[in-house]
Amino acid sequence: MQINNHDLIVSIVKRGYAERIVRASKSAGAEGATILHGRGTGIHEQKKLLGITIEPEKDIVLTVIHRDKTDAVLAAINEAGEMNKPGTGIAFVLELKTVAGITHLLKAQQD
Repeated sequence: MQINNHDLIVSIVKRGYAERIVRASKSAGAEGATILHGRGTGIHEQKKLLGITIEPEKDIVLTVIHRDKTDAVLAAINEAGEMNKPGTGIAFVLELKTVAGITHLLKAQQD
């Protein structure tokens, strides 16, 4: 079964912050998340070592969330990730057209 009332919250944060993002997301109503590792290239992230630019590693947290919980989860992510400080990260929401494979969430909504 496919559904279309969910959002994807993408959080790109400093390496090591993923676990705190996931904990905050869960405390605000998320079921879980997927953590990926990446490399940043933003203006605040570039550092040099012996004249060579080093791109710091990042954690990318993907959270599929029911649309009615999006604002609360995003606020929790914003606080846990210290997004108000320059160079700490970014979080944004993408509206999902359809979602498949989350039957456990559908069952929970029916109960």
